[in-house]
Parts: sequence; C-alpha cells; structure tokens
Amino acid sequence: MTDYPKSIRAKGEKARSLNVSKESPWRRLMGQKQLMWMSLPIVLYVLVFSYYPIWGWTMAFQNYKPARDFMDQEWVGFKHFQFLFTDPTFLNVLRNTLAMSLINMVLGFATAIVFAILLNEVKTRLFKRTIQTISYLPHFLSWIIVTGIVASSLSVDDGIVNVVLMKLGLISQPIMWLSIPEYFWGIVGASHVWKEVGWNAIIYLAAITSIDPSLYEAAEIDGANRYQKMLYVTLPGIKSIVIILMIMNIGWILEAGFEVQYLLGNGVVVDWSQTIDIFVLKYGLQIGNYSLATAAGIFKTIVSITLIFAANTIAKRFGDERLI
Repeated sequence: MTDYPKSIRAKGEKARSLNVSKESPWRRLMGQKQLMWMSLPIVLYVLVFSYYPIWGWTMAFQNYKPARDFMDQEWVGFKHFQFLFTDPTFLNVLRNTLAMSLINMVLGFATAIVFAILLNEVKTRLFKRTIQTISYLPHFLSWIIVTGIVASSLSVDDGIVNVVLMKLGLISQPIMWLSIPEYFWGIVGASHVWKEVGWNAIIYLAAITSIDPSLYEAAEIDGANRYQKMLYVTLPGIKSIVIILMIMNIGWILEAGFEVQYLLGNGVVVDWSQTIDIFVLKYGLQIGNYSLATAAGIFKTIVSITLIFAANTIAKRFGDERLI
C-alpha cells in the first residue's frame, strides 16, 4: 500500500516532465516575462556596443576615406589582409604578441596555482588573510602606476634591482634593463605576475575550499605527507577549474596587452615591444590607415574565436571540463 502513492507520484512527475518537454520554446519564453524584461537592458547594451560596431569591419575591405560616404568608398577586397601577411613589420608584431601572451599565460597560471596551494597550507588565519590581501592589492593599481614602479625599480640610478644585485656581487655595474631588447619580454611577464598573481589565485582558493576534507583524511591515513596531499588531492581537485580557465585564456592569446608595452617600450626595444594593439593604434590613428588597422583587428578576433572553439573541442574529446 505504501508503494502505490509513490508510483502515482512518479507517474505524475513523469507526465509533467513530458508536458514541459513538449511545450514550445516560445511558450516557455513567454512564461518568463519578468526575466525577459530584466534582461532587456543587458541585451540592448550588447547589441549596441558589441554587435552594432561590427558594421565597421567593412572598412577592412575598402580604401576607407573618412570624408566619403559609404557608397563612395573604394572596395579592394582582401588587399589589406594580403598586405598584413606579407608585411615584415606585422609579422614581427605578431611574433611579439604571441611570445608575450604565452609568457604571461604560462607564468600567470603557474604562479597563481602554486601561490593558492601554498596559501591554503597556512593554518594561521590572520597571517593567511594578511598575505592574501597584500598579494591582490596590486591588481587595483593602474598600469601607469605599475609601469612607473617597474621603471623606478629597474633604473640605473639607485634602482632597487641593480642595487640588490650589486650588493650580492652578481653584477659589477648597473644594467640598463629597459634598453636591452632580449630582457623586455621577461620584464613584461614579471610585471604581469606581480600585478595579478594574488587576484588570479582567488578562484583557485575558492576551488580548493570545495574539496571534500575526507579526501585529505583518507590520504593522511594512507601515509601521505603534506606535499603528497597537494599533488594527489589538491591538484586533481582543482583540475576542472584549471581547464575551464585555460580554455578561456586561450581565446585571449593575441591579447598580450597594450599599456605595459606602450609605457615601458622605447625606440631601442621597439622591435620586441610592439604588439597588435600598438600596431592598430599606429596605423589607425597616427598614420590614418583605418582599413589596415581594421584588418589587423579582424584577424585578432577571428584567431581568438577559432582558438576558443578548438580548445573546447579538444577538451570535449578528452572528456575533460569544457565551456559548452
């Protein structure tokens, strides 16, 4: 007798689920009018500021002149794209962008994960919170302030880096760090790490707190020490978060930055400091070649979208976490 009401209830739930699945998407959408009205401002914002400007991509297929009407522009097809892939300057800019972006991504992931794991091992709550607060404060500084600090630290005249290295006997005279092209990528990577490591570690700390404590207890019973628990419990526990963030960051592979390269760069290191964003600024605003600048921006966008879908497909094929 006790099973009868349960079976009736199960059949009722199954029938309701079937009715919901048979219901048309439009009818279900109309049943959520409040959510539709709430999301309307965001939808309008995205349409106006994200999709409407795509109309400007037509400039990449024209010899765009600001004084002419749209119908009077000269259409040149893929001429500007062909120029991009044969221009030594753009190829050099692409190399710089990829190199600095990869350095920032690798160092950013590695340092944030290691910092989060080590900070999680700190048992004194006050000390842990103090270190965490100090670590993510640089995130709220603008790049103008950060590059000023970096330039002062690397200065030949009483720069703290040169002073410390000379005191330790590692160098005999100050080094002009910002005037040596081979050092520029490393300086940019170190600047990004110093500014963002604490902020990037927050999401990993949150993921670590969601790991079941019984796993650590079981590992301890099996004789695992602290480092083995980090390796076999903590790292696998945050694996899904790492994969998701990696997929998202791969889409920004051509976003090496603009401010830090523009502010720290100079004529001596120009062949190592220019990125695609600086290239677009140079050709778009300084030279006035809006068509070429737009073509470079389109190239960056298409590559980013392609990389996101490729990384997501690879993650799906290997059965790992993915975005969609």
